[in-house]
Amino acid sequence: MSQIERVAIVGGNHGNELTGVHLVKRFQQHPNLINRSSFETLALLGNLKAIEEGKRYIDKDLNRCFTNQSLQNLQLSSYEDMRARAIQQILQPQNQPFVDVIVDLHSTTANMGLSLIFCDMHPFLLRLGAYLTSINPMVKVFVNPQSREGGFLRSLCELGFVIEVGAVAQNILNSELFQQTEQLIYGILDYLEGCNQGNIPQINNTLTFYQYIETIDYPRTEHGEIQAMIHPHLQFKDYEPLNPGDPMFMTFEGKDILYEGAFTVYPIFINEAAYYEKGIAMYLTQKQQEVV
Repeated sequence: MSQIERVAIVGGNHGNELTGVHLVKRFQQHPNLINRSSFETLALLGNLKAIEEGKRYIDKDLNRCFTNQSLQNLQLSSYEDMRARAIQQILQPQNQPFVDVIVDLHSTTANMGLSLIFCDMHPFLLRLGAYLTSINPMVKVFVNPQSREGGFLRSLCELGFVIEVGAVAQNILNSELFQQTEQLIYGILDYLEGCNQGNIPQINNTLTFYQYIETIDYPRTEHGEIQAMIHPHLQFKDYEPLNPGDPMFMTFEGKDILYEGAFTVYPIFINEAAYYEKGIAMYLTQKQQEVV
């Protein structure tokens, strides 16, 4: 792995996710917290207007605006499209080195704890994940290989990834999760510093992670109206096994809808508030292990 020279910590891509917003503001006020001797660290707020208004976004989801096609299309004039181009100029400046690592801070109403989301099985990221899970067993790793095509901020560099923390309501701060996220960021920066200095921390060489399978929508009528809710036995059970025949949804009349898959899965992002508009009730994952 070549030397890491620039790291970006971005919060507030969604303006109502306050953990990332206030961590970035803290780092901007106290840069010594994220400064390391072997690389430059940039703390950046994402969707400035949405942060000001306490909304997820103004016109469209900023964290879907970073496709090459969108970034190159100057005809796109929504606030988020213009902000995405401005962020790209900061992270990928012309005639200057691009950032090597992007840490994109998010929070979720789902009970995700401290989650790392990787776009792919990059060996460096898997080793980072193994290190972080070894020093904090609460940390989980979710690998979603399809997400590079989704226009996510983290796709701007090879070592871009997300920290997703929850459960925390939109426009709310949870002090315990705030502090845990802050410590996780310091662990990441210390690991990168160690790698640059040739002092890679010893880790358990087996990583347990959760591999994306598919997204599941809520049961809906032919007109698109939701017919059922997350079953109470599944609510807040992110990363826990869902077996064939287990209750998955409950209709408004109280009837159970069962999981009909052929094998055990591990749902995450269960009942995420921001995903209702996207037609997503949960992601299904497989639990796997990898020697890193």
